[in-house]
Amino acid sequence: MSFIIDKQTLEELNLLGKFRHGTVYHLFNKVKTRGGEKILDEMFHHPLLKENEINRRTAVFRYFQNARLEFSFDVVQINLMREYLDSGSSSNMLTVWADMLVKKVLSTLTRDDRFKKVVLGFQATIVTLKRCTLFLQSMPSSHGVLDGRIKTVRHILANKHIENLLNIDIYKDLPLNTIAHFDYLLKNTLFKEMKEIMQFIYELDVNIAVANVAEAHGFTYASAWPAERNMFIAEDLRHPCLSAAVGNTIQLTEAQNVIFLTGANMAGKSTLMKSIGIGLYLAHMGFPVAASQMDFSVREGMYTSINVADNIGLGYSHFYAEVVRVKQAAEAAASGKRLLLMFDELFKGTNVKDAYDGTLAVSEAFAEYIDCVFVISTHIIEVGEALAGNENIQFTFMPTVMEGHRPRYTYKLQQGITEDRQGMMIIRNEGILELLQ
Repeated sequence: MSFIIDKQTLEELNLLGKFRHGTVYHLFNKVKTRGGEKILDEMFHHPLLKENEINRRTAVFRYFQNARLEFSFDVVQINLMREYLDSGSSSNMLTVWADMLVKKVLSTLTRDDRFKKVVLGFQATIVTLKRCTLFLQSMPSSHGVLDGRIKTVRHILANKHIENLLNIDIYKDLPLNTIAHFDYLLKNTLFKEMKEIMQFIYELDVNIAVANVAEAHGFTYASAWPAERNMFIAEDLRHPCLSAAVGNTIQLTEAQNVIFLTGANMAGKSTLMKSIGIGLYLAHMGFPVAASQMDFSVREGMYTSINVADNIGLGYSHFYAEVVRVKQAAEAAASGKRLLLMFDELFKGTNVKDAYDGTLAVSEAFAEYIDCVFVISTHIIEVGEALAGNENIQFTFMPTVMEGHRPRYTYKLQQGITEDRQGMMIIRNEGILELLQ
């Protein structure tokens, strides 16, 4: 079973995209190795669903952040080692020796560089294994967080063949017999162990990179709780990709599982909703989050409807595309799964009367699904007044402060329903009416 999230939600939250600036992936993609990037991809595409696994990964990242370790490996040497190991070798020692002899002879008589590549890969393997040994020595006690992983790697490095390998002076001419002997060992007898070392190095790359991002941006780590707790509580939650983002406190529980959010356009409603969605997604990955504190019960997935567009190919108008999206979310909620569902400006593609009726009906219906948590925003404040009797709906708004005739947005969440109605004032401020006269 995997975390439920569709393409639209991924795009609206701007989660993926390693080459696009501004994505959450790009924020954390500070790894130095291709193997590290592969692990990072896997983490981003497969959030965790069990609280113990989430908390275990969180503990690893926190350990590396506290330890302030640097990735001291030479990436060029790592790549040479990987290519060397992946080049393969015969399972017969005599064949390996004969093949090595042919390559050496050809390198002397012709421009054949295969023997040179073997030597470089062999040397890179020794350098990388020595770096790994030194790195392990520099690691402070993990107090159980990484003990098993570290023990496995140390056991591999303590192998008598590897100890002999590490005693080789790579700056001297290496005898053919020595190269052939270890080539056979590394690519046959010790091949799985060498892959394990490479994987450990890639994991170090990711753990150090993510920990450094958390340190640089002042992120913290969320605590995961069983799904039955049905809550999402965050203090000073903000958008991780905005340098001057304003933090807010969010509290969703089974007793109040719906946030009904009002406020003027540009007041920050969409950014707040994206901050909640990104925060929950990162928390399920075990990654650091942009908050001062976060506790959440694991969820099975999330759906958002923030930037719904029309679909000319399918003949969908903007309004019908909204309806289809709400239907998809309703089917997901009705399935009994524990989800986060967020809707920004429901039914803005139709007239005000239908938007009012639709938002009211959908909000009331969704509030019945207490196993899910919802954030529903609108600028039709009359809907909030009609929903006032629902005890499990909490009413919040993003305020607008008027400074003379100019609006200023604080982006700080407040309790209640907004009374801001500055639309015509903004129109007048821009001088539109004068231009038309």
